[in-house]
Amino acid sequence: MTKEEQKEFEKKALDQFMSGKSLFGKDGAFAPMLKNFIEKALEAEMNDHLGTSERSKGNKRNGKGKKTVKSGFGTFDINTPQDRHSSFEPELVKKRQTILADNLSDKIIGLYGLGMSYRDISSHIKEMYDTDISHTVLSQITDRIIPDVKAWQNRSLEPLYCIVWLDAMHYKVKVDGKITHKALYNILGINKEGYKEVLGMYISESEGANFWLQVLTDLNNRGLKDILIACTDNLKGFTDAILSVFPKAQVQLCIVHQIRNSLKYIASKDQKEFMRDLKLVYRATNKEVAEDQLLDLEQKWGSKYPVVIESWQRNWEQLSQYFQYTEHIRKIIYTTNTVEGFHRQVRKVTKTKGAFTNDMALLKLVYLATKNIEKKWTSPLHNWSLTVQQLYIKFGERIPLILNTNSSGASPRGIETTDRV
Repeated sequence: MTKEEQKEFEKKALDQFMSGKSLFGKDGAFAPMLKNFIEKALEAEMNDHLGTSERSKGNKRNGKGKKTVKSGFGTFDINTPQDRHSSFEPELVKKRQTILADNLSDKIIGLYGLGMSYRDISSHIKEMYDTDISHTVLSQITDRIIPDVKAWQNRSLEPLYCIVWLDAMHYKVKVDGKITHKALYNILGINKEGYKEVLGMYISESEGANFWLQVLTDLNNRGLKDILIACTDNLKGFTDAILSVFPKAQVQLCIVHQIRNSLKYIASKDQKEFMRDLKLVYRATNKEVAEDQLLDLEQKWGSKYPVVIESWQRNWEQLSQYFQYTEHIRKIIYTTNTVEGFHRQVRKVTKTKGAFTNDMALLKLVYLATKNIEKKWTSPLHNWSLTVQQLYIKFGERIPLILNTNSSGASPRGIETTDRV
């Protein structure tokens, strides 16, 4: 930009600012400046293209074309140089490109990741930048993250995760013009340093042990070789699916899911008293006391609610694993609250969607929501230094507890070191 052009721009920008008019949009001060910069850059690219090699082939300039581009500074027309052989491939504004490679696309993807609809995003861009963007173009822009979604789904995993929660969410997705219900399978893990990580997400027609087996197999193929504790709901066949892929895993069924399922079969007049007796079981100080209380529960309620008591007895081994640990570990593993907390954050973003147009539309939004949620996971789990030492005592060589101290003797992340504890 020449000194004269710079002075003219500064004068126009100041006048618009003082008058309260927007600096963006078609008539804003920034659009002409950007237009001027782009056109000069394209001319320089053409000069570079028409070097000795091209000129020796008889190639030369062939007038100019015109195209309308959209940017964070507004919508404007630019003159694009053309050559006789049509071999010129500009880098700054590529052929058929209508959205400039500035931060406008990133802003659109960011707004989409917050759960905004295409209509709301279009209105926001129009208000902020005086630029009209169709739903089709917005869809094309958000589709740019599809390779990132696929790469994230297939990325390599660490060989060990200390605690893993497995649960599903349910959404409406359009298939062949009809709305169908689909299950979105999510796996949340804690690595040996105590940091949370979403290991993967998968879509199926419904939640079932057979598909969970496919999910677990995929995790194994991506490098996950061992799980210390797997926390799940009480889905039939789930435990067998986990143990078939990770035979050493300790499976803890969700107490809350078990209670909810039990109350479905308890008459409303008995629920308060039944729950008072049931708390003596799952809040017992140790497993032996809990089993005594379970026997008392059977004696009192077994004849009236045999199905409920039988369910607790049948699942007791997986329901009672948490009794092996101290209170702070029990709170982590005896429910699937950790992954359900993640689900609540995802639903804040997806709740505005009635039905997704396809599976990828669902995956795109949940992926963006997940990446935003993971930004907040900057610290290890609370009391992780105590937790990991107990896990090491329990599981031994399966969890490499290594102390990696820096010069001050502090451990920057968790307790990774060179000497085995």
